[in-house]
Parts: sequence; C-alpha cells; structure tokens
Amino acid sequence: MSILIRGGEIVTDSNRFVADIFCKHETITAIGVNLTAPENATVIEAKGKYVFPGFIDPHVHIYLPFMGAFAKDTYETASRAALMGATTTLIEMCCPSRADDPIAAFDMWMANAVGKSACDFSFHMGVTKFDDTTAAKLQAIVARGISSLKVFLAYKGAFGIDDTELYNTLKFAKNHGLMVTAHCENETLVSERCKELLAAGKTDPAQHHESRPPIVEAEGVHHLMTFAELTGAATYIVHLSCQEALNEALCARRRGVRVGIETLIQYLVLDKSYAELPNFQGAKFVMSPPLRDVKNQSVLWNGLQSGDIDTVATDHAPFDFANQKSMGEHDFTKIPNGIPSLQERVHLLYSYGVVPGKITLEQMVRVASTNVAKQFDLYPRKGAIAVGSDADLVVFDPDYRGVISAQTQAMNVDYSAFEGWKIQGRASVVTVRGEIAVRDGKFVGSQNRGQFLRRKPSHL
Repeated sequence: MSILIRGGEIVTDSNRFVADIFCKHETITAIGVNLTAPENATVIEAKGKYVFPGFIDPHVHIYLPFMGAFAKDTYETASRAALMGATTTLIEMCCPSRADDPIAAFDMWMANAVGKSACDFSFHMGVTKFDDTTAAKLQAIVARGISSLKVFLAYKGAFGIDDTELYNTLKFAKNHGLMVTAHCENETLVSERCKELLAAGKTDPAQHHESRPPIVEAEGVHHLMTFAELTGAATYIVHLSCQEALNEALCARRRGVRVGIETLIQYLVLDKSYAELPNFQGAKFVMSPPLRDVKNQSVLWNGLQSGDIDTVATDHAPFDFANQKSMGEHDFTKIPNGIPSLQERVHLLYSYGVVPGKITLEQMVRVASTNVAKQFDLYPRKGAIAVGSDADLVVFDPDYRGVISAQTQAMNVDYSAFEGWKIQGRASVVTVRGEIAVRDGKFVGSQNRGQFLRRKPSHL
C-alpha cells in the first residue's frame, strides 16, 4: 500500500513549502520535489491545497456515563466524525467513578475502542480516588502504555478528589514521569453556589455560568499550581476558558511550575450569551467550565498566537438535546454538560482563526497537532510531516465553502452548536497511517483501522 501526494503546500508547525510526499505501508518514506511512485501507488493531486500533519484532539469523551445519562457517540460514530473533521488521533478521558476499580475501568474503555475505531487513539487515565491500592493499579495501567492521568477538582462526590488524593496523585506522577491533566474548578464553591441559586428559584441554563464564574475557575487553577509547585509534577490544565484562569497559570509558569494550557474551540467562537437563549435552547450550550463573556475570546486567541496557550481541544461530550439535556429543564444542575464539537474543531479554527488573521497556518498546526503530540509522548510519530512519521495526513482545500448542520454531521447527536455557520476550507483527503479514510468530506476508510497508541512516560 503506497500513496503519493503530489504538489501540495506542506504546512508544519514552523514551515511551509511545496513538495511531494510518498508514503509506503504506514509511514512517510520520502519528501521532495518531483517524486516518482510505483505503478500501483495511489496518486493524490494536491496542487493549490495545503497538506497538514493529521490533527490530534487531546480531550474527548466517547464512552461517558455522566449525570444519569450516557454520551451518545460510540467509537464507530466518533472516529468517523473525527476523520471527517481532519482529526486522525483521539485521546479520550477514561473516567471511572470513585466506586469503580481503575483496572476494570481501563479494560472497559479499551474494549469500547479496540477494533471499532477508524482513527488511532489513546487515553488519559482518570484518578477519582487514591487509596492504599491505587498506586499499584496505576503502575499496571502505565505499563500498558499510558503516560498521562486526569484529575477533577470539581464534581464533588462523583469524579472529584480531595486534597490528600490530589497530593498523592501528583507525587505518584512525578515519580513515574507522568503528565497530570486537570479540570480546575473549586468544587466547594460550585456546590454551595448551586444550592443558593436553586433556593432562590434560579433554575434556567444561564445560571450554570453563575454557579461557577471565572474566579471559581481561577481559584481551581491556583490550587492545582500550588500542589504542582510543591510536588514538581508536570501538569496540564484542560479546557481553560478565561483571562482570570490564564493569569493564574502563567504566573505559576513564570515561577517554574511545569504546566501546559489547553483551551477549547467552543471558547474561541462561542460566548455565554448562547447559554442564555430563551425556551431552554441555552441548554445546548451548557458545559464546564461554562462559556464566558465574549471579551475572553480575544484573550484566548492572543494566547494561542503568543504561545502562552499550548493546545486547542474539544472536550467532546455529546448529549442529545431532546431527551438528555431536557433532564435539566427545571434544574440547571441536571443538564448533562457538553457541547459536541469533535467534527468541527479544525474547520472552525481555520475559518474563524486563520482566515481572519488571528493565528497563522503554522500556529494552527502547532496548537491542534504538534504541541499535542509533544505534550503527550506521541512526537514525532504523530504531529509531524517527516520521514519516519506515521502517514497521518490531511489534504486541505482552502477553496471549499460549506455550512455546518446537524443533518450532515457524523456525530451521533441531535443538534449542532454551530447550526448554519459558514466554513471556508475543508479536509478533502485524510489518511490514517497511509490508508485513505476520507475523500471529499465522506468517510471511505476501514472502521477498524485505528490502533491503540502505547506511550512512554517522559515527564520526570
């Protein structure tokens, strides 16, 4: 199996040039001008198009029991949606409850993906408790190819851990070279504010923001940074949404704390007014941390441009509006959290970031591919266009014009948060380790092509 991509403008995190790419079996074997290929090679004409390394989403939920509901996607639907949106690798959050055994949970998450994913995948292993048995169980999971953990400083009584557990998790991570990803909100403040708002009869979706305003997220970041500084652990803040939280993270970074920063495509293009829509329509836009005041959008775009913010993810968590989000019609705390965006991340980054000049093409590759691979021990296998790298490639047509709609999405959810939005540019061809998975916006690949990516810890 071999592919020649001819005449495209190759865009990496630091360079742009016109050249051909030859892929044999699963890897890139040659990059140059006027390359030739065997007679049986598939030739893709890419003149006038960009060629990107496959994009990586570092934060998705596919199997997710949450607030009495289950997320709607499976690996069959989610991986196809990812590929149609130019994403070739997913890192899913494995999130057991406090009552679950970590190894059994990891086995279950793996079973949901192996042989069912069309794109490559890995996991962040959730730590939702830390008792006398946890370290040995985590060591066994790390030995199977996991190099990052996930902790929640929110969701008290469900996923959230206390400070002793946080300290022990970070010490364990430091000793084993693991990255700790963290949801940063102060769980006590959120819990108390929710009680107060409901007692006052404030039950609509807009109150979700009021239950966890920016200062609550900033306090969560400050809290994590204190523990990270004392333990020396490598940390990564997931879904950072606002100026206040960013200030805390950057202050810690200046002190020498090891911290990566992720924002989401939703925060870059949506704002809290969407969650304030009448007739419960705002429930479609409830997520945690919540959408913020529009003034934060320029802060986040500038953070990507300057390099202060490392990555852009989705926190993809698909819940139907009709019969799942509706559980919170009379109580905002019962609305399942999530704005499904897996299929739209790269197209929105290009249309609303690159086209208006907020970020460059190289910066788009950096924050949605290369930096992710470097943070999570996948580089240069992933996130690069180089000889020896996996042949995960995106041929991107900048001349395409289209409209986002739930009617045409592959995500298994009954609405789109971006219904009717216009996009410029689209992934016209996507490959997964040298096999064509998408042509002209349609999935044409093998449903079981995806592999579990074993990662080695490197953050000692």
